[in-house]
Amino acid sequence: MNPHSQPPIHKLPASNGAQWLLDGFALLRKAPLALGLLGLIWGGVSALASVTGQLWLSLVLAVLGPLLFGGVVYAAREVDLGRSAHPTHLIQGLREGKLSRFLAMLLPQLAALLVLAALLVAMIGSDQLQHMAEVMEKLQGNPNPDPALVESLPIGALFAWLVMVLVVSLVAGFFTFIAIPDVMFTERGGMSAMGLSLRACLRNIGAVLVFMVLFVIVLFALTIGVQILVAILGFAIGQMPALFIGQLLLMSLLLPLIGGTIYSAWRHMLGSAPTPPPMPNGGIEA
Repeated sequence: MNPHSQPPIHKLPASNGAQWLLDGFALLRKAPLALGLLGLIWGGVSALASVTGQLWLSLVLAVLGPLLFGGVVYAAREVDLGRSAHPTHLIQGLREGKLSRFLAMLLPQLAALLVLAALLVAMIGSDQLQHMAEVMEKLQGNPNPDPALVESLPIGALFAWLVMVLVVSLVAGFFTFIAIPDVMFTERGGMSAMGLSLRACLRNIGAVLVFMVLFVIVLFALTIGVQILVAILGFAIGQMPALFIGQLLLMSLLLPLIGGTIYSAWRHMLGSAPTPPPMPNGGIEA
């Protein structure tokens, strides 16, 4: 394949966004242990960095996030093609020499942070930001805060800025939505894949928005379920160990689910993936 060639972007109905999520669940159901292990490893390292306060490890994980997620997507396709997922798939992009392409995926996030910081200063003002910091300091540890302090905050400007956070984050997400699987499974560079991802999302904005709404609902349901489990475990083993287990469980479910969903979105919008053979025996693969 010519790495500079651009595949046709399929125009999909809005309902196709629900299909991506269903495909993600289907892939997770085919290999729950193997795919869940990838999420467990990633989540375990993240939790370890958080518990031990190792900021450098958290930074490394953040930088390598696109690469690791590319590995989750790669494992999802392996399961889709009737093969097995392995923990080593997490660094599949590194093994294929695509680290620099995945690091390029950090650029939209960095650009979004800079834009939002500039908007914060422009919409609220440096004087009001200083006032907000002073109010927050007074409110901390004060069981009976003065209502006038809260009323003095620029609530309207803050709400408008939060709306801009949503819009800017959404646009930044469009650049990487299917760019990671595109880099993982093709020879396109990071910048080219991000441009393709943006155009695909804009062409299928209805399906993307349907997926996002449904995913928020699923995330809420999973989070509530894990919190209930954590509350039950807390009585038996203590709150901190229960929270740690809950975080690992949530990561082991969410990461492979998102990986399979994004793989499905890439496959439907670009039609770049081969048709998988039927799964052997129609059973569940470990």
